[in-house]
Amino acid sequence: MFENLIFEDPHFFWLLLLLPLALAWYVWKRNRQTAKLRISSIKGFEAKPGLLGKFRPVLFVLRLMVLALVITALARPRSVDVSSRTSSNFGIDIVMAIDVSASMLARDLDPNRLEATKEVAADFVKNRPGDRIGLVVYAGESFTQTPITSDKSIVLGALENIEYNNALENGTAIGMGLATAVNRLKDSQAESKVIILLTDGMNNAGFIDPKIASELAVEFGIKTYTIGVGSNGTALSPISILPNGNFQYGRVPVEIDEALLKDIADATGGKYFRATDNRSLEEIYQEIDTLEKTEIEEFRFYNYEEKFRPLVLLAGFLLLFEVLLRFTVFRSFV
Repeated sequence: MFENLIFEDPHFFWLLLLLPLALAWYVWKRNRQTAKLRISSIKGFEAKPGLLGKFRPVLFVLRLMVLALVITALARPRSVDVSSRTSSNFGIDIVMAIDVSASMLARDLDPNRLEATKEVAADFVKNRPGDRIGLVVYAGESFTQTPITSDKSIVLGALENIEYNNALENGTAIGMGLATAVNRLKDSQAESKVIILLTDGMNNAGFIDPKIASELAVEFGIKTYTIGVGSNGTALSPISILPNGNFQYGRVPVEIDEALLKDIADATGGKYFRATDNRSLEEIYQEIDTLEKTEIEEFRFYNYEEKFRPLVLLAGFLLLFEVLLRFTVFRSFV
């Protein structure tokens, strides 16, 4: 009932301070308003006093309620319904290319590299309301998980469903992942096109050289930010599959082709980042979010509905009721 309720002229509420003063004045003057008769004895008046006289202050209470309602009505209560529409003046199309090879299950990030990446990437998507975003996954080969779209629920759902499986060949085809992302963006009409390529290894699969893929990105004006994921030294990673189908983990060296990732970023006008833990990965996406800002123009529409009329009607009814009581039930009382 009171949701989105505002008062156009709230300064009228200062008048409510007069009500306690009026109440104090009424209490002080009440004895003087009651007629008194001094006699030597009241033995002849044994009748019990009536209760009606005790309820006479109800008239004053009703009058105070009327004043309070009128003051509130003067403050002009109104409900406001706000609707907004946004338009992007500088649209950005973004494709996130995520490595989903077995090594992304390494537990040097919590709970593992892949799950940490999914969580941070989801927050990144939520913070880009004015952009179109697509999703590419790759291991030994690559494919488009989601084409570029402005529907963030589709992208977030696709991110949630990413997991390691045997559908893709094992390995890390960085060139394939980058080329697939370029293919999704090459026909984009956006003023800015960006790829965020994340991997935890070295290019050891696929038939497209990463440098050729980066040249394609340059040709189509696509900026590429590269992220190497993995702690320094060794990490607890899958080394084999047990008879029950679960992975057996062991300590393996962390090998990331940082030189290649830096070359890709430099050639396309992007930047290379290294994420060694969950916090640094989160900070990387926040920095990319800052570097690639979208200018958004927001239009707000306000629909006001005045709420003072019911208060005035109620005040009028209470005033009429008070007058009616004063000249009927309480008429005999001075």
